[in-house]
Amino acid sequence: MVSIRPKSKVNMAVSALGETHARSTVSARGVSSTIDEPVERQGTNQGLTPTETLMASLIGCTNVISKRIAHKAGFRLGEMKIELTAGFDRRGTMLEVEVDRPFSDIQMDIQAKTDATPAQFKEMQADLARFCPIAKVIRGSGVTITERWTALPFEESHD
Repeated sequence: MVSIRPKSKVNMAVSALGETHARSTVSARGVSSTIDEPVERQGTNQGLTPTETLMASLIGCTNVISKRIAHKAGFRLGEMKIELTAGFDRRGTMLEVEVDRPFSDIQMDIQAKTDATPAQFKEMQADLARFCPIAKVIRGSGVTITERWTALPFEESHD
């Protein structure tokens, strides 16, 4: 049996249509998403804001990469509940002053169902910092990301 190895480097293709001053429809791989501003900022509230989209990308990457690490390490990582808060200096988006680092810090509280040992769980967290591309870009800009992990027992389904 021949195994197919995925390419290690690819070119991403993402396109968008800026429909209004506040709303864009972004497409990639035949899937689309709306990025919009809330009504109070003259948007239509049909999607996450651009900055919320960035934070959602960090959450999504945390979920995907953590589970890949767990799979490779031989333990289960099930449902994850991730709550994120970020300090955000909006003066740049309001065109008041240039802000070099709009996000001062990001905190993520992560509850994960797992059967990992404490050592495996800790190693997974260290590997996540090494392999999550979104977190690497954010940390590379000088922003601190603090993750507070809680391991919950992995419950077997009795269905």
